[in-house]
Amino acid sequence: MAEVIWGLATSHVPSIGAAMDNHKTEEPYWKPLFDGYAPARSWMAEHRPDVAVIIYNDHANSIDLDLIPTFGVGTAESYPVADEGWGHRPVPPVIGDPELSEHLVRELMDDSFDIATFNQLDVDHGLTVPLSVYCPDPGQAWPCAVVPVVVNVIQYPQPTAARCYALGQALGRAIRSFPQDRKVAVFGTGGMSHQLAGARAGLINAEFDRMFLDAIETDPETLAALTREDYVREAGTEGIELIMWLVMRGALSNNIKRIHETYHVPASNTAAALALFEDLGATSAVTA
Repeated sequence: MAEVIWGLATSHVPSIGAAMDNHKTEEPYWKPLFDGYAPARSWMAEHRPDVAVIIYNDHANSIDLDLIPTFGVGTAESYPVADEGWGHRPVPPVIGDPELSEHLVRELMDDSFDIATFNQLDVDHGLTVPLSVYCPDPGQAWPCAVVPVVVNVIQYPQPTAARCYALGQALGRAIRSFPQDRKVAVFGTGGMSHQLAGARAGLINAEFDRMFLDAIETDPETLAALTREDYVREAGTEGIELIMWLVMRGALSNNIKRIHETYHVPASNTAAALALFEDLGATSAVTA
């Protein structure tokens, strides 16, 4: 049977990937951010999953803005790295797990979630930057397969936080019902507070971010009760990406341990954070 072994919440700022790709991680601007990642990276390297289920949003690189599904799951054997206008990132293509993907689509549909299926999908920085946060030196291949889960946080109306948390709970059930052995990590990506345009461009709300970092572990129901307007008001128009962290949190059991967190302002013009949780419920089930 498959098991969820850990969950990672991490920002997916494109310049974080660019800093790695261009060997700038030791420069004064970037070093504090990457130093903050180091303990989580060491722990994750010792607890490698077979598959990473990565919840992210496409940034109009593979999904046309004329047709944006609320939720989608990639079912391909592989996912090319998108060219976002300045060439492909120098990272390996992403290898899929079609059997697990198709199982998740079926189970989520049967759990009353209408899921779009992506048989072809170019993945942009929303997915590849979190992979690089996890594994900064993949060489010729990433260390695990990937199932992309796409969430609309671009076009109004986005799904509610409550619906995303419920999706995560359904996703966790679906993963654990997969009959083959898989160790699965679930990534929730995006955020934290930031706004890229308009009168509040440059907004960062550290107080809200700190509250969210605490509550994502201990009180996700309170975060799920916040409205779209709450997220936009407190975290900015792009800060609504935080609802994707709730998908990750919903997929974990109630028995989790915080391994590491870090918070840094700014990465580009974004409040960037990482929070890593071990799923002790899954560990207990294996060792009992």
